[in-house]
Amino acid sequence: MKLKLLTNIQEAYDELRYKTSWPSKKQLIKSAIIVMIASVIIAMIIFIMDQIVDRLMHLIYSL
Repeated sequence: MKLKLLTNIQEAYDELRYKTSWPSKKQLIKSAIIVMIASVIIAMIIFIMDQIVDRLMHLIYSL
């Protein structure tokens, strides 16, 4: 059982080390910036929708 575990760990390490293609620093920074911009845009859309629903609810309850 321990031998199988060690074999699995070694295979996982080998795959991560030799078979995985890692992004360059420039690609990683570009992707991170895209994710941050998308997150801000989505947060703004949700905030605007929340404000619209809030005002509609206040309008409905004030009638």
